[in-house]
Amino acid sequence: MSNSTVAADRYQEVTVLKKANVYFEGKVTSRTILFADGTKKTLGIMMPGDYEFGTDVKELMEIQAGKLDVLLPDQTEWLSIEGEGEFYVPANASFKLRVHEVADYCCSYITE
Repeated sequence: MSNSTVAADRYQEVTVLKKANVYFEGKVTSRTILFADGTKKTLGIMMPGDYEFGTDVKELMEIQAGKLDVLLPDQTEWLSIEGEGEFYVPANASFKLRVHEVADYCCSYITE
């Protein structure tokens, strides 16, 4: 974690990009935050629906609230998350989501 992290529920001393990331006709949106150490995260909301995303780098998806199922690469069984949960997705992969209730998420991009 960056030393910009103050507590589990907030970040300090970050740059927030004004332009939103909008996907799937506005059903998934996020804002990018940049840390002084070069790390990047997005904070967003996913409305109910079925989605597929691709990754360029390894990602940690932290679900803060909501209800969803995720199908990770090379898996045949869906992982269910209700409330809080997290999962990793490897670089250069795709994963599927079935969002049942509005999901609040934080995505960390891991470039190590």
